[in-house]
Amino acid sequence: MSEPVTAPFRIVMLAYPRMTQLDLTGPFEVFARLPGARLEIVAESCKRPVVDVAGLAIMANSSFNEVAGCELLFVPGGPGQLELMDDGPALDFLRRMAVQARYVTSVCTGSLILGAAGLLTGYRATSHWLSLDQLALLGAIPVEERVVVDRNRFTGAGVSSGIDLALALAAEIAGEDEARRIALAIEYQPAPAFPPRDREDPRLVAEVREKTRAFQEKRVAAARRAAERL
Repeated sequence: MSEPVTAPFRIVMLAYPRMTQLDLTGPFEVFARLPGARLEIVAESCKRPVVDVAGLAIMANSSFNEVAGCELLFVPGGPGQLELMDDGPALDFLRRMAVQARYVTSVCTGSLILGAAGLLTGYRATSHWLSLDQLALLGAIPVEERVVVDRNRFTGAGVSSGIDLALALAAEIAGEDEARRIALAIEYQPAPAFPPRDREDPRLVAEVREKTRAFQEKRVAAARRAAERL
C-alpha cells in the first residue's frame, strides 16, 4: 500500500453495450468486499440497462456527467470495445477519471480502450492473448502475463483473469491479509478443467484464431484508428 486507505474508497467501473459481463462482475465481487469501498457502475446513460454480448442486462448507477472522480478506475473488455475506441465522450470520461485516480485498471480488451484514451502510453500492460499485440499500436508495451502491474496501471489478461486482477488490487489497497480473507470468503481455489497451457496446442490455437479472425481484423483496424488520434 502506497497510502492509507480512507473511506469511502470510490471505485468506478465502466459498463457499455456488448461488453463481456464476467470482465466486470468477477472483479465487482472482489471489490465489493473491500472495507470502505463504494462501487459505481457508470455508463453513458443510466436510464436503461446495459446489455452485455451474451444478453445479460446490467443497470448502471450513474452516467458519465454524474461522476466527479474516483480512487480506482476499472474498464472491462468485450466485443463492444470496438465501438468504444471511437467513442469520444467515453474516452473523455476515462481521461477525466484517470487524472486523480490512484489506480487505472482493466481486464481483457479493456486495456485497448485505456490505450485508445492515451492512458497506457509507455506502460507495460496485458490483454486477451488474441489481442495482446494490438497494445503496441497504442503506445503500450505488451506483456503476456495474467496480471501486469506498472506503477499505478493494473491490467489483467483474458476474461477469467479479472478475479486475479481484483485480488492483486485488494492486496495493494488493503493489504495481503485482507485480500486473502476475500479469497477465502469467495472460495477462490482455481482448479482448471484443462491444463493452463492449452494455447500451446497448435490445432486448438489455429481453430480459435480462425473462428475469431474476421473480428480480430476489425479490432486491429480500430486500434490503428485510435493510434492515429493519439
